[in-house]
This record gives sequence, structure tokens and C-alpha cells, in this order.
Amino acid sequence: MLAKVIYKGGLRTEATHLRSGTVIETDAPVDNQGKGERFSPTDLVSVALATCIVTTIGIASDTRDIDITGTECEVEKIMDSNPRKIGEIRIKLTFPKDKQYTDREKMLLENVANTCPVARSLHPDLKQTLTFVWP
Repeated sequence: MLAKVIYKGGLRTEATHLRSGTVIETDAPVDNQGKGERFSPTDLVSVALATCIVTTIGIASDTRDIDITGTECEVEKIMDSNPRKIGEIRIKLTFPKDKQYTDREKMLLENVANTCPVARSLHPDLKQTLTFVWP
């Protein structure tokens, strides 16, 4: 088993990663009867995509001696209303200004980003918009 999730009431959950003991709490968003004091479950889906992208490009860059340390992701989630679901996830990846990347490295890392496991696992109707900002 990966995690244990407990409903705490008030539209809040507590998820514990069993191997490490790390805890994540979620709240329903304000626009859906919640407090919005924590990440919502749909926020976590969006953040999972961003962290997967950066992790997989980290793996690819480590094996090729490309330094992406300091790369930042800005994540925006766009909700659809009928039915209520994530319609689009926009992620802006900004690579460190003090590093240089060849065209080949950029193409490789962009391809890896677009094919990370989370990206491949999400429904094909969910629009994934990635923007790459290179130094």
C-alpha cells in the first residue's frame, strides 16, 4: 500500500505516505463549498503533472550531464463547469538564467517533459499546455 487517506470532516482529507510518514492535507476549493486552505485534489493532479515533468527531465539531464538545478514551474489549473473537471493544466517551465543549453538539449528535455508518466496517464481530453523559458 502507498498511502492511507482519512476524511477529517469539513471537506478536508489527510493523506499519509506510508513509507516516509509525510502528510498532505487537502481541502475542497472555495468555489466548490470548501475552505480552500490547502491544495484541493484537482490542484494535486496539476502539481503532480509539474513535479513529474521536472523529475523526468531531471533524470534525463542527470544521465547526460545537463544541469537543470533551479528550474521552476508555475502551474495554472483551469476548471470546466459542466461537467466539473480539470479542462486544462498550464505549466511554465523556467530554466536557470545562469546556464546554457544547446538546441539538441532543449529538444530532448522538451520531449521528455511532454511524455512523462503523469502526462501519459491523464485523459486525452485534458489539455496540457507547456511553455518553456530558456535562458
